[in-house]
Amino acid sequence: MDVILKKDIENLGFEYEIVSVKPGYGRNYLFPQGLASLATPKARKELAETLEARRAEEESLIADATNKINSIKDLELVLEAKAGAGDKLFGSINNADVADQLSKLGVEVDKKFIRIPGNSIKRLGNYTGKIKLHREVESDFNFSVVAEKEA
Repeated sequence: MDVILKKDIENLGFEYEIVSVKPGYGRNYLFPQGLASLATPKARKELAETLEARRAEEESLIADATNKINSIKDLELVLEAKAGAGDKLFGSINNADVADQLSKLGVEVDKKFIRIPGNSIKRLGNYTGKIKLHREVESDFNFSVVAEKEA
């Protein structure tokens, strides 16, 4: 079942995006919560008109997202975590930790736009994550997890 999202939904898509979902998810969650509407031919036409009216705003959002992604690519992102014997961490690193580290480096990114392998990292090493700031702007970024230095 294809639906048109009315709001950004984590792990699904962005506002005004047409996505395919299972019928039960659409009927039982998205429609009652007012998060989506059925993507009928009439609704698709209205969506195209809405997007055309918002074209200038969309272009500025895409430009901002592209600038933010370029600034992230220039950063050397290193996360420190407590580690035990070998390369195993005490606890784990998740997308919230990556977002916190980015904000410390001066780039504000909401954690819901960041995807890391396996949703959590439990070992030291170099990793590649994915940032999707807009439905048309998506990029990979590299980061490393190192052992915390003892005081």
